[in-house]
Amino acid sequence: MTHEPRVDVRKMYKLFINGAFVRSESARSTPLWDGRAFLANIAQASRKDLRDAVTAARTARGRWWAQDPQLRGLMLYRLGEMLEARRSEYIELLCAGNGSDLRAARAEIDRSIDRVLWYAGWCDKYSALLSSKNPVAGPHFNCSTPEPMGVVGILAPQSPLFLGVISTLLPPLVAGNATVLLASERDPRPAIALAEAIALSDIPAGVVNVLTGFRSEIGPAMAKHDGIEAISCSREDLAQWGEIERESAASIKRIRPFEIERSADYFSESAQSLDDIADFCEIKTIWHPVGL
Repeated sequence: MTHEPRVDVRKMYKLFINGAFVRSESARSTPLWDGRAFLANIAQASRKDLRDAVTAARTARGRWWAQDPQLRGLMLYRLGEMLEARRSEYIELLCAGNGSDLRAARAEIDRSIDRVLWYAGWCDKYSALLSSKNPVAGPHFNCSTPEPMGVVGILAPQSPLFLGVISTLLPPLVAGNATVLLASERDPRPAIALAEAIALSDIPAGVVNVLTGFRSEIGPAMAKHDGIEAISCSREDLAQWGEIERESAASIKRIRPFEIERSADYFSESAQSLDDIADFCEIKTIWHPVGL
């Protein structure tokens, strides 16, 4: 019995918006190649897709912040469990088309999983360390506590592909923000693979939204959008930095640049800190009169 040659089933990576994988409303996609080898088709998000992602994030942000901090930590820990279960798949993904050898891919995925667990442990602790009771001269006292900004737009670093996404996504989430992340234009597959784990974890729909597309189009649109309170991005790999600064200033948007110039720095202990969580908090101060 003879068999006809099978036609290749080509992978199409979709956008991740409001907990679902959807095609771009523009129906655009771009093939991703490794030299002459085809890797996947990548959906190209439009400004309409960005608006949909921001709407989902704004709807979900209150529910995420209202969660008990310990429960938020358990949800992120569950994400770490999901990544550990698919560890070999992620290693293979980094090796296919990115020039990573097996040893380097293992190191990146292991560090990524460890970083998720590290940040998960901070969910019920950072508030105590960032809060304060302030001395006041007069018949009053006041205290300051951290609260989330709201919706954070993230332009993921171009490298490292998996660890870079983890390192920039987790601090805003720990602080109680919802996020809209634009994946690396060089190779967005690891970011979408992470979204597949998020979809199966306990994190509520809309808290994390992942777009793939052109930075020259989506980056400035993020900075213009009034529904985004902060932008997290790197000066080093962003040609549109000046435009993003101007648009962010016009919409009174905070910019949180991550100043890591070399990919290797993401592997260091200094790439994870309480300060990174604090960058995505607003400090709220409450005044009370002293009771008699």
